[in-house]
Amino acid sequence: MPRMTITAPQRQPGDDLPCLVIREKTEHTSRAERKRRDSFGMFDGYDSCSEDTSSSSSSDESEEEVAPLPSSLPIIKNNGQVYTYPDGKSGMATCEMCGMVGVRDAFYSKTKRFCSVSCSRSYSSNSKKASILARLQGKPPTKKAKVLQKQPLVAKLAAYAQYQATLQNQAKTKAAVPVEGFSWGNYINSNSFTAAPVTCFKHAPMGTCWGDISEGVRVEVLNTDCSLPTKVFWIAGIVKLAGYNALLRYEGFENDSSLDFWCNVCGSDIHPVGWCATSGKPLVPPRSIQHKYTNWKAFLVKRLTGAKTLPPDFSQKVSESMQYPFKTSMRVEVVDKTHLCRTRVAVVECVIGGRLRLVYEESEDKTDDFWCHMYSPLIHHIGWSRSIGHRFKRSDITKKQEGHFDAPPHLFMKVKEVDTAGEWFKEGMKLEAIDPLNLSAICVATIRKVLADGFLMIGIDGSEAADGSDWFCYHATSPSIFPVGFCEINMIELTPPRGYAKLPFKWFDYLRETDSIAAPVKLFNKEVPNHGFHVGMKLEAVDLMEPRLVCVATVTRIIHRLLRIHFDGWEDEYDQWVDCESPDLYPVGWCQLTGYQLQPPAPQSSRDSQSSSSKQKKKAKSQQYKGHKKMTSLQLKEELLDGEEYSFLQGASDQESNGSASYYIKQEP
Repeated sequence: MPRMTITAPQRQPGDDLPCLVIREKTEHTSRAERKRRDSFGMFDGYDSCSEDTSSSSSSDESEEEVAPLPSSLPIIKNNGQVYTYPDGKSGMATCEMCGMVGVRDAFYSKTKRFCSVSCSRSYSSNSKKASILARLQGKPPTKKAKVLQKQPLVAKLAAYAQYQATLQNQAKTKAAVPVEGFSWGNYINSNSFTAAPVTCFKHAPMGTCWGDISEGVRVEVLNTDCSLPTKVFWIAGIVKLAGYNALLRYEGFENDSSLDFWCNVCGSDIHPVGWCATSGKPLVPPRSIQHKYTNWKAFLVKRLTGAKTLPPDFSQKVSESMQYPFKTSMRVEVVDKTHLCRTRVAVVECVIGGRLRLVYEESEDKTDDFWCHMYSPLIHHIGWSRSIGHRFKRSDITKKQEGHFDAPPHLFMKVKEVDTAGEWFKEGMKLEAIDPLNLSAICVATIRKVLADGFLMIGIDGSEAADGSDWFCYHATSPSIFPVGFCEINMIELTPPRGYAKLPFKWFDYLRETDSIAAPVKLFNKEVPNHGFHVGMKLEAVDLMEPRLVCVATVTRIIHRLLRIHFDGWEDEYDQWVDCESPDLYPVGWCQLTGYQLQPPAPQSSRDSQSSSSKQKKKAKSQQYKGHKKMTSLQLKEELLDGEEYSFLQGASDQESNGSASYYIKQEP
C-alpha cells in the first residue's frame, strides 16, 4: 500500500525557511504492524479521540479527503535521524547503542532496549568482543559485558545535556518584564498598527539572520486550551507579525480568531515543527475543537505539506545573537554628560540587550551613570581622546581599581576612513546639525575645531558657552550633520541662532553678515541605505534625553535616512531626529526578549489635561543630553513665563523621502 512520510524540511531556491515535504513510499507491511507503529500520543488524555476506540479506528477508513496516515509519521528529520511523535501512554525509551530517544512501543525486541535491529546487532557484537577480550585478559566474564565503542552514545548524551542547559539558560535570559496595563498585542490589534520588521534593525538580535519569517509559518507552541495536568503542545500558524511578536492561531481553528494569542518568536515558548518529537512532548489538539476532526493526524499531514517552519537551529541562533562582547568591569571613554566637549573614563556596570550602564570612574556610590548602546558613537576605547586631540577629563583615581580592565579597541564601532589631505572641513565653516541638547531641532551650527581621523567639534550658533564647554563631537560621516540648505530643500523647520532678529532666516544673508562660508556639500556623505522603514511604523526607541528609558514610539517622518521618532502619548515637541541605523532603535518585543523595562504610552487622561507645570517638567527633561541640562529648571521656568521659547515647528510637508531630494546623508559606520 502507498505510504505517506513527512521528510526533513527541504530548502527551496531563495527560501530561508525549511518546507515540510510529503513523499509516497510503497511498503508491504501487515495491518497489525502498521497499527503497532501508528502511535503518535497526540490524543493522550482524550479517551474519545484515542486510537483504541472504535470511532477513531473507523475514521481512518472513512476519511477520504486526505490520504490515510502511514505508520509512525515523522514530522521532521534532523541530522539523518527520523523522530516520531512520542506516546505518553507507552512511555519513552533510549536506545542503549545510539542514544536515540523515541516511543518505547516502537523500539525493537521485548526489552525495548534498542531502536532498531541494526543497533541490537551492533550492541550484541560489541558485547561478544568485550567478553572475549575479558577472557584473554584473565578477567571473569560478567553477566552484562561492557560494550565497546560507546563513545558516540556518551557524546550524544553530553550534547543533549548541554542542549538542555542552553535552553534553561536561555529561558532565564528571556524572562519577560511585564508592563502593567500595556500589551503590544492589544495596542496593535485595537488600532490596526503596523510594526517595523526585525530586518530594519541590524544591531538587534536576529536582525541579520531573520530570514523570511512571515505570515503562514508553522510553529509548535504550548496548548493553553487543555485540561490535562501536564504541559502539552499543538501546532499554530503565524497570522500577523509585529517585530519579534507574532499573532498565532492554532491549527484547526481556520477563520475563528477567538483563541488567537501573541507570542515572542524568539522566546523560549515557541519551537519549529518537529521539536515535540525530538523533545518527547505530546501534541494534543485544543479542547474547543477536539471533536472537529476524526482523523487529526491526517489533518496535520494535509495542513503541513509544503508549509514553512522555523529553522531547526533557530533557538541556537537567537542565543548566539544575544551574546555581547562587552563585560562588566571593562573601562571605556565616554562623553561627559555635564560637559559635552570632553570625555571621561567610565566602567561597565551591567549589560542588557547590548545596552551598557556605565558608571563614571570617580563615582563612589555608583549613582553617576550613563546609558548607551555598545555601538554608540559616544563611547570609545581608552586612549581615544588623546589619539585624536579630543578634550579629556583626567580621573582623580591614579590607579585602576582591582578587577577593572580596559575594553579592547576592536569591540567599538569603527568609523569610515576619510581622506583629509585634499579639500576638507575648516574651522568657522557653517552647516546644519541636530542639537544634542534638543534632538527635535536641526540648528544653524559652526565647526569650531577639526580633530584627527575625521572628527569635528561643533557648536550651535547663538547658544554656545564662552569656554566652549557645550561643543560636541561628530564624525564627518555622522548622520547628524547636514550641508547648508538641507532643511529648506526637505521642508524641515531650521532653528535659527538664539537672538537672531532677521526672520525668516535666510542662509545667504546670514553667511554674509557673519563673513563665513558654508561647508562644501561634497564633504558630506550621500549614501542612503534601503532601510525598510515607513511612516506610521511602531517600534521601541530610547529617549535620548533620558537614555535609560526605552519607550513605545512611532516613525512620523522619513527624510532619506533620517527618521523623526514620536514617543506615543507625548507631545510632538519631544520628538527626536534619529538615523535609520541608530543602535537606539529596536523592534517591537525587544524589551520583552532582553528583559529590559518598556515605558508604555502616557495615559489618554494625562494627554488631555496636561497642565503648564507638567509641560515645564517635560521641557526640562528635553533640555538634557544624557542627563545634562542646558539650563536649570528655574531658569527654564522663567524663560517660559517670559515667552522666549524656541520650539520645533512642523515642516511644510510631511512627504516621505527615501533618497529623491538633492542632499543625502550617511550614518557613521
